[in-house]
Amino acid sequence: MGRPKQLAELGGRPLLEHALAAMSAAPVDDVVVALGAYADEVLAAVDLHRARPLEVQGWAEGMGRVLARAVAMATSPEARKAGGYGAVVVALGDQPLVTAEVVARLVDAWAHGAGPVVTATYRGRPGHPKLFDRAVLPHLHELAGDAGARELLASHPDWVVGVEAAALGSDLDVDDEPGLARAAALLAALGGAVPPSPTPAGRGAQP
Repeated sequence: MGRPKQLAELGGRPLLEHALAAMSAAPVDDVVVALGAYADEVLAAVDLHRARPLEVQGWAEGMGRVLARAVAMATSPEARKAGGYGAVVVALGDQPLVTAEVVARLVDAWAHGAGPVVTATYRGRPGHPKLFDRAVLPHLHELAGDAGARELLASHPDWVVGVEAAALGSDLDVDDEPGLARAAALLAALGGAVPPSPTPAGRGAQP
């Protein structure tokens, strides 16, 4: 985009802030935002809401590295002393139209026995965010490269339960200026705001 994507303006605030606001309003106990490139600029310019920042060394190695480090923080001895996590929700910072309601639907499905991986689907297409039960978190610790958890889930399709979320939000990726324009148009169609968020209650985290 010729500029830090996280700081691109959308609806009067930085792109990344949309994702952080949604996760902060979602039914999760803790929120962690993994930062790589432009971490200093992001910390100076973006309201993190209730997210704790994690600056990932080696972020350029790919999404797998970032996810592994974020999950390691969420499942650290300190986190376990505080009660640990039943599950971790993984959302992407360049998907500003994923709402707290989408996350709530995943958490509710997991709480009623779905899993060990629950993924949002959009008209039947798997997307993000994804919820990982603590039983599979050791596998995420081993991730590397740029595939994230995609190859792991492809190897274990029986782990994954899809939950339809198209009526609650969109997982539109903003990777370039046309993508930013599409997100702005969708946001404007919603009156400048994503749908109302539920009251937080539950367990989880966002790497």
